[in-house]
Formats: sequence, structure tokens, C-alpha cells
Amino acid sequence: MVRPAALLALFLLLFAPPALAQTDADIDAPPSVEALDIDDDAAAIERRGEIADERLGDGEGLGADHGGDDEHADDGHGAAPPVWLVIPFVVLLLMIATGPLFYAHFWHHNYPKIAIALGLITAAYYLLVMGDGIPILHAAEEYFAFIALLGSLYVASGCILIKTDFAGTPKANTILLLVGGVLANFIGTTGASMLLIRPYMRLNAGRLKAYHIIFFIFIVSNVGGALTPIGDPPLFLGFLRGVPFFWTVAHVWYIWLPTILAIAAVFYVVDGRNKEGSLREGAEQVGIDVDPGEVPGGAAVPEARGVQDVADVRTPGEAVLPVDRKRPFYHDIAIEGKVGFAWLAVVIAAVFIDPKVIPAIEGTIIDLHHFGLPFGIREVIMGAVAFLAYRTANKDILKGNDFNFEPIKEVGFLFIGIFLTMQPALTLIGAFASENASALGVSSFYFGTGVLSGVLDNAPTYVSFLSAAMGKFGMDVNIPEMVRDFAVHPGDPTGFYLQAISVASVFWGALTYIGNGPNFMVKAIAESSGVDTPSFVAYMVKYSIPILVPIYIVVWLVFFSGWVLPHPDDVQHTVEAVFRSSGLLLHF
Repeated sequence: MVRPAALLALFLLLFAPPALAQTDADIDAPPSVEALDIDDDAAAIERRGEIADERLGDGEGLGADHGGDDEHADDGHGAAPPVWLVIPFVVLLLMIATGPLFYAHFWHHNYPKIAIALGLITAAYYLLVMGDGIPILHAAEEYFAFIALLGSLYVASGCILIKTDFAGTPKANTILLLVGGVLANFIGTTGASMLLIRPYMRLNAGRLKAYHIIFFIFIVSNVGGALTPIGDPPLFLGFLRGVPFFWTVAHVWYIWLPTILAIAAVFYVVDGRNKEGSLREGAEQVGIDVDPGEVPGGAAVPEARGVQDVADVRTPGEAVLPVDRKRPFYHDIAIEGKVGFAWLAVVIAAVFIDPKVIPAIEGTIIDLHHFGLPFGIREVIMGAVAFLAYRTANKDILKGNDFNFEPIKEVGFLFIGIFLTMQPALTLIGAFASENASALGVSSFYFGTGVLSGVLDNAPTYVSFLSAAMGKFGMDVNIPEMVRDFAVHPGDPTGFYLQAISVASVFWGALTYIGNGPNFMVKAIAESSGVDTPSFVAYMVKYSIPILVPIYIVVWLVFFSGWVLPHPDDVQHTVEAVFRSSGLLLHF
């Protein structure tokens, strides 16, 4: 159990930063392309960069009032910390990877203390040694937004029970995954994952394997949500920064479609080799219930450990329904708890209640950030939805979904540590990318954003690399007009970089369990239902690296290398760029 003193210390560290945070001076933005009155876009971008350099040389712009770039990093994560401060983050990742394997009992009982302790080490160094509260403030804001969204969607989707007597087959599973991938663009990868993971597991009762969960994470929890800002957190951050809402679907769909189909095709082949039959169809036809909630006393989780046959899911007193074998058997889908969809709609709508989306609320009483709080009205609404949805939920539906708070508890505690300990890594990576932007081509940004989105959270990684890419053209990620100028047609250099960063941050978020929020949540839900899932390392070694990385390399080869599809002159010599960026990363 976590000691109250530790929670109090964490609370103080999360809420104290606003008083310690430094305030950047207003920036006089370089003029837009239209204001420069230059017909050629490339020339305009070059001229705008020259003007930005002149202003920086005169002491204007970022860091002017804070002693320059050495004192304050451009990425907004504060002054550069010592490299050794990434050790708590590395230790936490190693323990997440090895704990369940080698010291499971100790890890299960102590992971909250470990995550909080490592986070407090990082936070204490920033606050007490560096005197800089900005990174901790950012960690608090990002964490509250993350856990409010994930928690509210988890509870709201748990109030919806989807029942079906379809059997889990390669065809049915592939269709469900593709539907989930499309749905993720409308309710987010988190919403789609929370809504579909339980019926997906029940669909495969008796034949459910680890790969079913892994491919669900690949498609529904990550790649599927690459088309809209609602789909995945990195794209939503881009939207808040100024990327037009429909830019992603217009410029990424033709990369998204073959990628998601390729992953689905691999799944279809793998699932086709699983010759075990689903318990569901045969059981239903002889009147045995394997869908939770249909018959009082029926087993809630037929896919739990030890389930080998239909008889294993029978319980004393369970009804056996008479079935006329001469009559055809019709498949059916039933949904209970439809009010849960209303709760989901409230959560999705609340995502857009932000001063950057609705400027009219900035500075008003509902703009809680204005009062120095690390959360806004959006997070308050999401928290209220979670509370009300759970309190008003049908208890039979919750039981049917085997609903409990253990998965969200595990994710909540671990990500307190992750968000705090990864701040030094984000700052150092952002500074490195900005300093070496001129030497990095689009291939470097694609692979750099991708790999780091897998081992860090993909949302802040997206912002760090977007900032570096815009700096390459003398533009500032903190100025929405410049972000909109940057998001031009991918036939131009700037939009091409944005396309690569957007694709990489979403796709490669599936590389590890911590690359994207829903990943760990799906793993936790599956484990709470008795499904064996691979460890952190096994996930990468057995699944993501051999399956996803080759597909993502083909994506780079076709769309970003310049060898198959032409692209702007700015990103030529791709082989040199790859080797040069690898050397820079090794140097870092």
C-alpha cells in the first residue's frame, strides 16, 4: 500500500510548479509567406528563416529574456538537465520489463511505490537543485490529461456490454480489428480499445492466444487512429498547435490504408494457423451460455486460465436452454447499457473544450489553467463522467464485463513515474534534434520520431520533433499561424516533414507497451481476465520488431525514401541521411 506521506509529497510536487514556473516572453513572430510577398514557397521559407535568425541575433525570440538558449530550451521543457538524470526513467523501464518475469510477487505489491519514488527523485532534482518547475508542471498537465481521458473512457466503455454468438474465426477477427481501426478515428484509439477489447476476447473464448491481444494493440490501439486528431494524442496535440483538423486524413490516408491492411493480412495468416475452435458457437447451439450476463450464474470470463472445454465454463445451477437442432442457427449481436455511448460522447466532446480550440474561454472562470492548476475544465468533466457513469451503471453489465479498477490503477501509478522520469529524456532529445536539425533529413525525422515514440510517450515526442523540424525552416511551433504555414501540401518540404512525423509518431507507438496510452491498458485488461500476455521484452522481440518494423521500413521506402515516390529536393540523399542521423544518435 502506498504511504499517505508519499502521496502528499507527490501532490505538492504536482501543484507547486505553477508558482516556480518561468514565463517566456512574448515572441514577435517572423512574417508569414503572404506577408513576405514572395511567389516561390521555398524562397519564402528561406527568407523567413533569415528574418528569424536576424531577430534571434538581435536578442529577440525564444530565450531572449532568459539568458538565451543555454538557459532555457526551445521545446518548453526547461533548462537542459544532466544526462545522468535519465537513469530513473531507464530503471523504471527495466523494472516494468523484468518485474513480472523475475520478481513478480515483489513487483505486483510494490510497483506503485517504485514508480512514485523514481518520479519523486526526478521532480526533486528539478525543483530543489535546478530551481525549475516548468518540466514538472508539464508532466502534471500531461498526466492529468492522460489519466482523465483514459479513466473516463475505461469506465464509460465498461458500462456497455456487447454480446454476440459469433465464433472467433480468422475472418471475423480480422473484420473486427479493421472496424475497430476505423472506429478509432471517431472515438480515439483509447475509446475504441476500451469498447472492443472485452467482446473481442469473448469472441475467441477457448482459442484466445497472446497474439490476439498484440494485434489488437497494433491495429485498434495505434495504427487505426492515424487519420484524425481525435484518433491519437500526437495528432490532437498537432491540432491544438495549429495543424488543420482535416489535414491528416487528406495527406495520410494513402499511407494508412496499405499499412493497416498489411498488418491485418499478417494477423489473418497467423490466426489461420490456430486450429483450436471457439467455444462460443458450439456452446450456444446446445444451449450453454458462454456470454456473460445472459443466464444467471453463467461464467463471466470464459477465456480465463484453465478453460479447455465448454464444461469448464458451466457453474452449479446454470440454465441449459433447449435448442431445436433442426432449426438453423442465427448469429446475433446485442448491446446492453446503451447509455454508455452517451457518456462516451460527452468525453469526446470534452476533448475540444480547450482555450486553443475555443479562444473565448481563455481567461474565464472555466479556464482553470489560468489559475495555475495543472488541469482544466476538460479533465474535470471527464472525471465527473467517470464518477457518474460508474455510480449509475447497471451492476449486471459491470459483472458481465468483469469490470474492476485494477487495470486503471496499474496504468495510473506506473504512468505517474513515467511522465515524471521521462522529462529529462524529452528535454535532451528535443535539444539534440533542434541543434542538429540542419543535418537531419526527412528519413532521420521519420525513424527518430518513430523509435523514440515507441520507447517514450508518442505525444510529447511528436511535439519535440515537430518543433525541431519547424526550426529547420526558421519557424516556431508555438505560433499557430506558422504551424498552419508548415502544414502545406506534402509536395512542399515543410508538409512532407509533418507527414513523416505524424505517421511515425502514431504507427511506431505500437513498438512497446508504453508507446501509447491504450497499449498498457489493453494489456492490463487482458491480464485481469486471465489472459497470458507477453512481457515488455517479449512483446518487442516476438511481435513488434519482427512484424511491425519490416512493415514500417517498407512504408519509409515507398513514401519517404524518394526511391519509389518522388519528393522535394530538400530530402535527397536518403542513405546518407540515415547513416548521418544514426551517427548523431550514437553520439547523443
